[in-house]
Amino acid sequence: MTFTAKSSRSRTRHTGAAALALTAAAALLAGCSSDSGDSSDPLAGDKAEAGTVVVGSNNFAESTLLADIYGEALKAKGLKVTYKHNIGSRETTYGLMKNGSVTVLPEYNGSLLAYLDPDAEQKSAEAVNEAAKAKLDKKLTLLQSSPAQDKDSVSVNAETAKKYGLTAESTLADLKEAAPDLVIGGSPEFQTRQQGLKGLESVYGLKFKSFKALDAGGPLTQSALTKNTVQAADVFTTDPTIIKEKFVVLKDPESLFGYANVTPLVNKDGLSKEGVTALNTVSAKLDTETLLDLDAQVQLDKKDPLDVAKAWLESAGLV
Repeated sequence: MTFTAKSSRSRTRHTGAAALALTAAAALLAGCSSDSGDSSDPLAGDKAEAGTVVVGSNNFAESTLLADIYGEALKAKGLKVTYKHNIGSRETTYGLMKNGSVTVLPEYNGSLLAYLDPDAEQKSAEAVNEAAKAKLDKKLTLLQSSPAQDKDSVSVNAETAKKYGLTAESTLADLKEAAPDLVIGGSPEFQTRQQGLKGLESVYGLKFKSFKALDAGGPLTQSALTKNTVQAADVFTTDPTIIKEKFVVLKDPESLFGYANVTPLVNKDGLSKEGVTALNTVSAKLDTETLLDLDAQVQLDKKDPLDVAKAWLESAGLV
């Protein structure tokens, strides 16, 4: 399937100038939640010290966790690593990647392509990566994508799943008969987007009872789905609420919601072949179910992301 990537994930992946100013200030105040030897000023533009890999992250919990996974995997191969966590939005991190202040950054392939070329069509994960590489600054490249994705989904609550026999193996097509009985919730724009109600009808034939405007996968959506105010909703696939509330994420075999595979973005001059191999090995072992579990440990169980990263790397035989 072909589509243009303009997902409601934009609330975290693509921010405007006003949001940039706020997130930059917040980053300076917030610092890092993990004991990883971070720079005191995550927005400092100094180039990485020769022989040192600087691993950065955007200003949300999953990015910090992924940065710790990347950094500790590189350390296990003998590379010298420092961290710049909670930098801010893509507008800031991309600039620091280009000037060499940051060497490695966890990215999401489809979201990155949408930032580089908002009108780009996305036909497959491989095509997305090739298109993004063609648009990247010549100093940068993408490594291998992981199967793990953090993207929009239609999820149903446990009560609805039980009523209609929906499981983790069910697809959006399996919702066709039930949809006329269900209220679906999401951000206001979800009602009019192709990656929303329009696409759910044209691609999967889903016609819902009604739509309730909430937020973009945030607390309003989570609460409404938990309380059964809505029976289906747009929820991001690595949202720990899925585990906590036993939501069922319906599979999207036609890739209506695009591609958001976790993918390392690297500065070519700053990472050795050994480092590239280490990160590609991480990607090969990281899937959505694993990332969801790791996110839950950090966001629900309040574990330090560095500890979670180290424990997973050890369990996966990567350190």
